[in-house]
Amino acid sequence: MAAASPAHRTGNGTTDADTSKQIGSDDYSLSRVPRDKRLGFWTMLLQWLAQSGSISQFTLGATIGVGMTFGDAFLAFTLGAVILEIVIFAIGLAGMREGLATPMLTRWAGFGRNGSALVSFVIAVSLVGWFGVQNTIFGNSVSELVGGPSWLWCVCAGVAITALVIFGFRYMAAFAKVVAPLFFLMVAWSVVTTLNDHSLSDLIHSPPPGETIPLAVAATAIAGGYMTGAIVSPEMTRYNRKGSHVFLQSASSMILSEYIVGLTGVLLGHLVKSSEVSHIVLSTSGVFGVIVVLMSTAKINDWNLYGSSLGVVNFFQVVFGKRLHRGVVTVALGIAGTVLSAVGIMTHFTEFLTILGVAIPPIGGIVVAEYWIVKRMRAPLDATREAETLPATSPTWVPMALVIWAAAFCVGKFYDGGIPALNSLLTAFLLYCVIGKLGWIKPYGTSALDDEDGAAVPAARTTTPVGAA
Repeated sequence: MAAASPAHRTGNGTTDADTSKQIGSDDYSLSRVPRDKRLGFWTMLLQWLAQSGSISQFTLGATIGVGMTFGDAFLAFTLGAVILEIVIFAIGLAGMREGLATPMLTRWAGFGRNGSALVSFVIAVSLVGWFGVQNTIFGNSVSELVGGPSWLWCVCAGVAITALVIFGFRYMAAFAKVVAPLFFLMVAWSVVTTLNDHSLSDLIHSPPPGETIPLAVAATAIAGGYMTGAIVSPEMTRYNRKGSHVFLQSASSMILSEYIVGLTGVLLGHLVKSSEVSHIVLSTSGVFGVIVVLMSTAKINDWNLYGSSLGVVNFFQVVFGKRLHRGVVTVALGIAGTVLSAVGIMTHFTEFLTILGVAIPPIGGIVVAEYWIVKRMRAPLDATREAETLPATSPTWVPMALVIWAAAFCVGKFYDGGIPALNSLLTAFLLYCVIGKLGWIKPYGTSALDDEDGAAVPAARTTTPVGAA
């Protein structure tokens, strides 16, 4: 067999010579994930479940438990889980079929090339912001538990997470295989030990120990808190092999996160009559528990940095015509988020990030409406899916999509009823469907994939796709 030439094209769409000079993995940031690079069911399941392993979810459950009966809390978690699962499956299935992350998917699913840059910017700023905020919380928590300055722990966590994310999805998935089982075994031991001397029936039927929380408020906290993660679920599902896997894995994550972790938090809240329940897990599991909790926190926060890096790559390609390597972008974002968290600045941006949390759900509503209902721009994706290439062109602008996005944001931000994140998502979805069916969604201009884009598009595949007969 002849040796590969220096310019041999790799699966990521770069050349062998290019990849040898780059940091980490580009992870198909501007191309489809090939079918033979998708991951198996159990690997992806653990990746999903690892997102459920968080002390903060216990705290959320305890907060709701302080103000609700167990039965009402069950209804609130059910409502939140159903809403999130519908959103995740609708947009996640599109990501799986196309092998594309949300920033790239939006080029042909509602926003056009230039609109996708704006989408990418909003997602990137939001996710890297939350990376910094979570890193600050992480540093402060560890400082209180084991001592030492919080800024030092912020730096340690930021460096560790950045190093993991540099090498991409497969390394993150391998980390999940370690963290997820350890976290849930440790939590199970702590909770069973704590509840062993108390009547489970009494806790379930006990009245809420604090001020009553309305069902709508509880559902808002449950569904709204993870809505941004639901919108960027294609970042994960593009590595899935089957649509059924997307449903089963995301549903399993919802069941574990909401019904098991969340409702356990409700019982703990009834037990201690407070939302401060993290000490239960930490005090009964010792140093091992602290280490596992830190690892699980890092495993969740790595997705903020990962999603942000994909958004920045697409933004720079569209706006500046430069194809940045995702690994290099990860280093830059990781350093920025870590430094800002270490000096304590990020906590001042939580209100701004909350506003972005209302701006992101409409993106999902528009993508789902265009991809599954209106289908005005999906044909190029359909035509190139089997060859695993990207379409040669994409719409340049879709002005009406931006108008709908702005209108949906205003509904989510200024309408007081319901769940803000859900309000903005449903408004965008319904407006796009109605206006699209009336024929008023009109792309303007056509953008060809230039040389920088072309470097990101692998040649048509000649191998048999995974799962083919």
